[in-house]
Amino acid sequence: MDEGTIPAALDKAAERFAGREALVDGDVRFTYAELAHRVRQAARFFEGHRRVAICSPNTWHWVVAGLGALHAGATLIPVNTRFTARETLDILDRARVSALAITGTFLGTDRLADLGDARPGTVLRIPVEGVETPVEGVTEWDVLAGLDGGLTSPAAPGDVSDILFTSGTTGRSKGAMSSHRQALSVAEAWADCGGLTEHDRYLVINPFFHSFGYKAGILAAVLRGATIIPQRTFDVRETLRLIETERVTVLPGAPTIHQVLLDAPERADHDLSSLRLAVTGAATVPVALVERMQSELSFDTVLTAYGLTEAVVVTMSRPGDDAKLVANYSGRATAGFEVKLGEHDEVLLQGPNVMLGYLDDPEATAKAVDADGWLHTGDVGVLDEQGYLKIVDRIKDMYVCGGFNVYPAEIEQVLSRLDGVAESAVVGVPDRRLGEVGKAFVVLRPGVELSTEDVLAHCEGELANYKLPRFVDFVAELPRNLSGKVLKRVLREENG
Repeated sequence: MDEGTIPAALDKAAERFAGREALVDGDVRFTYAELAHRVRQAARFFEGHRRVAICSPNTWHWVVAGLGALHAGATLIPVNTRFTARETLDILDRARVSALAITGTFLGTDRLADLGDARPGTVLRIPVEGVETPVEGVTEWDVLAGLDGGLTSPAAPGDVSDILFTSGTTGRSKGAMSSHRQALSVAEAWADCGGLTEHDRYLVINPFFHSFGYKAGILAAVLRGATIIPQRTFDVRETLRLIETERVTVLPGAPTIHQVLLDAPERADHDLSSLRLAVTGAATVPVALVERMQSELSFDTVLTAYGLTEAVVVTMSRPGDDAKLVANYSGRATAGFEVKLGEHDEVLLQGPNVMLGYLDDPEATAKAVDADGWLHTGDVGVLDEQGYLKIVDRIKDMYVCGGFNVYPAEIEQVLSRLDGVAESAVVGVPDRRLGEVGKAFVVLRPGVELSTEDVLAHCEGELANYKLPRFVDFVAELPRNLSGKVLKRVLREENG
């Protein structure tokens, strides 16, 4: 097996940390040796498939299936569990996925049933909420236990390990491709900055379908022999319980997660003294929040970071940085990246871990990565004399809702399909709990009457819940500049 691949990294962990706990999820507890065995059984199931998708919340099954697909030499395509069936099928079709591991019922929705006959030919059902009714042509998870786990991985360091889909300002999702070598490099950089070791117990709340949960979560833990403790959805009571009972040491997450933990009435009833490392970002981080995390949540180290799907972890603060620096800046370059500012102070990146390109989209790839190899992020930044980066604006109008990136153009496209809507503009507005939520400004066609409920009902069937606008304003016209472009800055300032 080639060194520099994710399967090789797991095999190395199974040798070095054979008897240490690798994965804890409720009653399920696997050592690294046991995890490697389970992964090889999953690899046997996925053998021969070129691209494998996973649509499931954070459970031990995701870790086994994801690493199993990679061991089989397949490219992994994580799918957002909040996507509607329409959004999921679009990803499966464009990625030409032939095998899918998917949850049945989760949060009251049978995601497998929603796909109907359009699902791929090979489907493995992940049990999340109890026993499911058998479905013809669908393999149940328990079958894996009887499979031979002797498959040698054909993966090579330069092979495409994963395709992570991210929406762009055009509203059309793009699949960012990375190699095994790149995925491990950014995971190693994250683990190094955080000082991750085999003694750490890592509560992963960031979704595995996101680059942070997958690469800075699963892969970083495997590289250092840390224990992975997945949490399906964020629930503050469950998080507090897990920190205490599992002696969690590492807890990354969006600022809103740490704010909710600090404000939880139950916090005083739990022993949180095991916590040592927090990594946050994805939104403005108040200095007071960093200070409270250190003083009230027992964190020895609080770090912030900046990244994007096309590069994962770009900058990261370091242990020893003071609270003001951590809160106001997203750290300095890591993972072999060089960072500079281009026209209009746009953040540009160059290095070995910039994505290989967008799947089947050379035009978008050429637009994102210029001829000299610089990735244009669309973010406006400031660099201090030490190379620390501050993100000050978002060229692409993206906003962050509960830790999830939301691209207004995608919502605007959905609104354009509602009969009676002439045009619309969506911006992020401040929200105490979620950071930002969407507000839609809608211009109706003459003689048409629509209610806020009409607009929201239309969106609910088309968009994941975090993308749904929370407010709707019906306006006679949208503010524009002399060239006719909608001035979203004006809309944000009027609603800030």
